[in-house]
Amino acid sequence: MKRTVLAIVLVFIACSILDFLIHGVILQASYVATMDLWRPAAEMKMGLMHVVVFISSIAFVFIYKVLCGEKDAMKGMKYCLWFGVAVGVRMGYGTYSIMPIPYSMALTWFLGAVVEGAAAGWLVGSVGVVGETGTDKA
Repeated sequence: MKRTVLAIVLVFIACSILDFLIHGVILQASYVATMDLWRPAAEMKMGLMHVVVFISSIAFVFIYKVLCGEKDAMKGMKYCLWFGVAVGVRMGYGTYSIMPIPYSMALTWFLGAVVEGAAAGWLVGSVGVVGETGTDKA
């Protein structure tokens, strides 16, 4: 169980850092250019966003723990890379299909989700989270 909790914390930290880099640094100019599409800074619910990332981290780790067979860093990265593709295509291109965001934003959201998925998968695999058929090593 300790490895599972450690994996959740590491995934949360990694995704929070990557989200800051993607949204707070790389896409900053795009958000400013499209500010009419977003809540004003004073109305943003960043506390809720942290809760969302934390719950997503828990789900991410448990999906990997329960559904993946053999586990190691490379297998985790490969599996979760596909998780990133699934989330990224929906977030980036799904949003692009209905909102007037720049294509570069859609592409960056997509690629960012792929990178986050691969990084989180590598972390989970490296920590050694074991599935239902194994036992968690403390």
